[in-house]
Amino acid sequence: MLKYFISLLLLFLGLGSYAQVNKPVDLNPKDSVEYKQKYGLRVGVDLSRPILSFFEDGYTGLEFVGDYRLKENLFIAAELGNEKRTDTEGVGSTALYNYTTSGSYIKLGFDHNTYGNWYGEQNFVTIGARYAFSTFSQTLNNYRIFNSDRFFSEDFSDLVNTPEEFSGRNASWLEFVLGMKAELFKNIYAGISVRLAYLITQNDEERFPNLWIPGFNKVTDGSKFGVGYNYSISYFIPLYKKAKKKKEDTNNSQQ
Repeated sequence: MLKYFISLLLLFLGLGSYAQVNKPVDLNPKDSVEYKQKYGLRVGVDLSRPILSFFEDGYTGLEFVGDYRLKENLFIAAELGNEKRTDTEGVGSTALYNYTTSGSYIKLGFDHNTYGNWYGEQNFVTIGARYAFSTFSQTLNNYRIFNSDRFFSEDFSDLVNTPEEFSGRNASWLEFVLGMKAELFKNIYAGISVRLAYLITQNDEERFPNLWIPGFNKVTDGSKFGVGYNYSISYFIPLYKKAKKKKEDTNNSQQ
């Protein structure tokens, strides 16, 4: 009886080994490695405005930047800033008036990443749009009065040093944004963006129109377009991760 049982056991073991040896081998195994894509909030500051404040007299500014990752290539983006600028307008060597503009602005919109990262890479080339709104005031610091009767006098009077403030002004505009962000170190990014703005609304007075709008830059007669830029340094705060399966190698999938 024992010999019969041992023989039966050896038979089953042999059949199992034969089945394993003759099992078909997958020459193109699927790669099941999953990469965890990080989602979260990125916050930072625009470096160009503090640098400009240091080198340019009459200007001070600060802008905070941020974005939140909604999808793999879609981000909600925002900028919040404050600027103050004093400038002089004139004809030739004659200064006609000096003014100061001061105010704050906010920009809200989105960025779409168009760059195909290597597996695990975190760099971005984005296109996006913003809706921007600014509240500000303009102060006419001094000015010259144009002389209509110039037979025995100069074209312009001496400077009138009586400041006059025009407050409660606001403006809104749309921006088309082209930007890049590169991960310098873990979760630390350097970025640059160029912006083309189109002025939608503004309130001003014919006596002293808006010459410069915080966040928009210089207002040009006969044109509603403006150009801006920023250079940012930001830190990414990971909040959660989503699995992103590594794409199967194209060459293997075609074999």
